[in-house]
Amino acid sequence: MTRAVALFTTLASLVLIICPAWGEDTPAAATGPDLAKGQAVASQVCAACHGPDGNAIAVIYPKLAGQPAQYIVKQLKNFKTGDRVNPIMGPYAAALSESDMENVAAYFAKQSVKPAMAKIALDKNVLGQKIYRAGLADKGVPACAACHGPAGAGLPAQYPALGGQWPEYSAAQLTAFHDGVRHNGPMMLTISQRMSDSEIKAVSDYMAGLH
Repeated sequence: MTRAVALFTTLASLVLIICPAWGEDTPAAATGPDLAKGQAVASQVCAACHGPDGNAIAVIYPKLAGQPAQYIVKQLKNFKTGDRVNPIMGPYAAALSESDMENVAAYFAKQSVKPAMAKIALDKNVLGQKIYRAGLADKGVPACAACHGPAGAGLPAQYPALGGQWPEYSAAQLTAFHDGVRHNGPMMLTISQRMSDSEIKAVSDYMAGLH
């Protein structure tokens, strides 16, 4: 072996030791989420529907800004595995690695949600306020605030932030649970099936004004 070949072999070995292989997925949990990489994924993959900062401009797409990172990761994994079916999100999620998911989720979690405009003032939406704050005891519907928080901020890893979300989107998801179209939230399947269309619309509008 010539000295040049030996030197090249040594340098190549050092590169493989120091740097992970190209295309290898290094879980974000090992070093913590990379917000810069998360922002890159957000701008290149997510921005068209969800906005570059997670504030979607169309009511059919959810606002992701301020959403608990663990919840976003769960939904992306559900889309990828098919536990949550969506013809748009399925292919996008399938292309993301685990570290991509963790990075972009951490980035969106750090952004501030721009509250949607409720159609009815919070203090005027009597039915929506009742459902969110106290539930519907006669129907076995618990207060939304018990899981999603008094201001709709949600509980990380378990329950999503609902405050400031588009009321149309919230209503669409409750209806999807109600109709059995969406299955990746067993508790919501049970709760939503006890609610009428008018109750779903009222509480969805109420949540839009929370912040």
